Amino acid sequence: MKYMILSYASQQDYDAMSGKDTGKPAWAQEDVAAMVEFMETVNRELEESGELVETRALAAPVHTRRLGSRGGAGFVTDGPYAETQEVLAGYWIVECESFDRATEIAGRLGQCPYPGDTYNDAYADIRPVSESAGDMGF
Repeated sequence: MKYMILSYASQQDYDAMSGKDTGKPAWAQEDVAAMVEFMETVNRELEESGELVETRALAAPVHTRRLGSRGGAGFVTDGPYAETQEVLAGYWIVECESFDRATEIAGRLGQCPYPGDTYNDAYADIRPVSESAGDMGF
């Protein structure tokens, strides 16, 4: 079964990682290097176990556009968005034996190093990937 593990961040988080003062501890280059090394290690382990299908980090929300419709008229807005605090920051698609194993993998990703204690409330979502319309549950 395939599962998608989704991680979230805010524009403020991206700014802190680039060293800007945001009220949260700014990340030093060593902090960023430790995060990158951790993620590369986890991704390599998942590749070696055959469980990694794909993973990607996403650019900061400031580089985003949202398209939608209001009252029948289309609109486009640039990010970041006032109506949302956190956005999708990255994802992993893993193929593993069970939801419990996907949860274990997401828990490992949650051990990523970061400066200070401001990310102690970070979270991830794990969702099964539907292979067909019949898998959607409706």
